[in-house]
Amino acid sequence: MTTPRSSPGSSRPGSADDVRLREALGGLPAYIPGKPAPMREGLTAYKVSSNENPYPPLKSVRKVIERAAREVNRYPDMAVTELTAAIAEAVGVETSNVATGTGSVGVLGQIIQATCDAGDEVVYAWRSFEAYPIVTALAGATSVRVGLDAEARHRLDAMLAAVTERTKVVIVCSPNNPTGPAVRERELRLFLDRVPSSVLVVFDEAYLEFVTDPDAPDAIQLWREYPNLVVLRTFSKAYGLAGLRVGYAVAHDRIAAALRQTAVPFGVNSIAQAAAVASLRDVAELKQRVDALVVERARVAAALEGQGWKLPASEANFLWFPLGPDSTDFSAACHEAGLMVRQYGDDGVRVTIGETEANDRLLEVAQQFGPR
Repeated sequence: MTTPRSSPGSSRPGSADDVRLREALGGLPAYIPGKPAPMREGLTAYKVSSNENPYPPLKSVRKVIERAAREVNRYPDMAVTELTAAIAEAVGVETSNVATGTGSVGVLGQIIQATCDAGDEVVYAWRSFEAYPIVTALAGATSVRVGLDAEARHRLDAMLAAVTERTKVVIVCSPNNPTGPAVRERELRLFLDRVPSSVLVVFDEAYLEFVTDPDAPDAIQLWREYPNLVVLRTFSKAYGLAGLRVGYAVAHDRIAAALRQTAVPFGVNSIAQAAAVASLRDVAELKQRVDALVVERARVAAALEGQGWKLPASEANFLWFPLGPDSTDFSAACHEAGLMVRQYGDDGVRVTIGETEANDRLLEVAQQFGPR
């Protein structure tokens, strides 16, 4: 057994407490994942806390995963060549405009690492995706949070007003997680026209495939017009590959190259690469699943409205209950009914659109709890 070395000037053995960790870790917010579904005797439990796709991967994709699993003794393609080409073709850009990573949150970390030094600022709406303050703090940058409006939507004018000489990045989450509304093209275009060209704008579209609002922006078209815009997407939600962790950004050449520089080597594993390529080939079946979830979202939202609930208009695969101090009681009622939902302190509760049975049970709980 190795004996710990003594620290300089000390006769006692060293300890792990002697190791100097970054001060930023002390104030780092924790990412709180959705918990497993609660077990209830005689009751099927459902996890509707993590915005996961309730459908398993497509049959064709599962076959590809099985084949790829036979070769995990080999390193993956570090350049992610085949997937990058497939994304570029599907989106209509050049391969030099695509950067991949371990889910969209991994790519976001690459973006912040590539742009921010200690003391720089990152502006985003709040409440929004919990990873934003984490990746910002890890880079030593400062979060600038701008509150949502009364409809739980981004206030882009207020976010623009929050931009200073220290601002390096502005993140726009559309549809916004956890509240659901999507940014509209006109307001986003006006924002992009006015934000300084030196500030990188990240348009986070993790839930793009569920959007039906005709006023939602065509982010790739806007990207073609604005050199400081990056579009962020994932295979975790609509594609049902959350467990494989693969996402990507569409960025102009110089920025995309920087994101590849800050990527973890071999980060996107070989199974994830193969599964994502296969998913892009089977668009028709994927669309059927997405359409079914959108129809179910509309059914549940209409039923809740009929009960008297007034919820933000969601363009994602979840609904937001802005319950304030009643959030804990509502979460407890869902838990008792075998539903694991996602509570955000005293702000509200987010519930994923899941299996039909889970959604029906949510409606029962909501009816008994009563609108707030």
